[in-house]
Amino acid sequence: MIFCPLLDPWRTLAVLALEAGVGYPDRLHRLLPHPVVWAGRGIASLERQWNLPQWPAALRRLLGVATLILIAGPAAAIGLLIDHWAEHSIWLVLVTILIGTTGLAQRSLYAHVAAIRDALRADDLPRARIAVGHIVGRDVQVLDVHGVAAAALESLAESFCDGIVAPAFWLLLGGLGGLFAYKAVNTADSLIGHREPRWRAFGWAAARTDDVMNLIPARLAGGLLAVAGRGGWRIMLRDAKKHDSPNAGWPEAAMAGGLGIRLGGAVAYDGVMHPRPWFGDGKQPDAADLDRGLRIYVGACLLLWAVLAAGGFAWRN
Repeated sequence: MIFCPLLDPWRTLAVLALEAGVGYPDRLHRLLPHPVVWAGRGIASLERQWNLPQWPAALRRLLGVATLILIAGPAAAIGLLIDHWAEHSIWLVLVTILIGTTGLAQRSLYAHVAAIRDALRADDLPRARIAVGHIVGRDVQVLDVHGVAAAALESLAESFCDGIVAPAFWLLLGGLGGLFAYKAVNTADSLIGHREPRWRAFGWAAARTDDVMNLIPARLAGGLLAVAGRGGWRIMLRDAKKHDSPNAGWPEAAMAGGLGIRLGGAVAYDGVMHPRPWFGDGKQPDAADLDRGLRIYVGACLLLWAVLAAGGFAWRN
């Protein structure tokens, strides 16, 4: 055995660096859809068959648990098998690094938010609404410039946890098995872990498991954003727990504090307004704040790299 995939900061750092450089190219996605797409199709298929409204809530909850096991279990097993296979050759370890990039989203997240920033800079609100609609689920057609910027910054902060810190955390702790299991759970949460009547029972297991798996990463993400933003600690500690989610408030409040702006507030979903608390103090964000938010995001990613490098030197010693 020449390689232990668990608790190896160098492999996690290599995955982050490679993903930041190449991402998941569109040409490759057209030939071979991203693994998250496969998981999403499986979850959607099971939801159509098992989440029937005429069935009692208790049964649908059990079937939701079964759905999560059927999706996350094989994903974890595949990851563990790949890592076991790679133990025997340094060249195969390089293959695991390439595979690991599919679980992170540094490059694509930056590109999506930068497209929104560029549209706002050009005073093209319709294009900005379309761009932000690719990363948020709220009603974008009613958003003004401040609403678009706020939606983009909230998604940037929350996705820094879901798409970067948490996958890296589970890759570090559990190898590809941990990474794949996390991505399966997070995908299930995004598709079925909602509070609306249709999904409340069926998506319960996905939502609660995702909450647990993001518990530590969300606080790490908030701390990294606060450091990168040279502030934000006070707002993060004050406002994070206002969020309905036990995790999303940490990176969002840290971003608001680092920028000296307000995020949150009521938003519309399917024509219905949903009240939300405010995070931070000051004005509502605009295109300039979105640009500063992207710089904070890049700084937080680099800080994560630095932490892993420091851990790698300590791990080897």
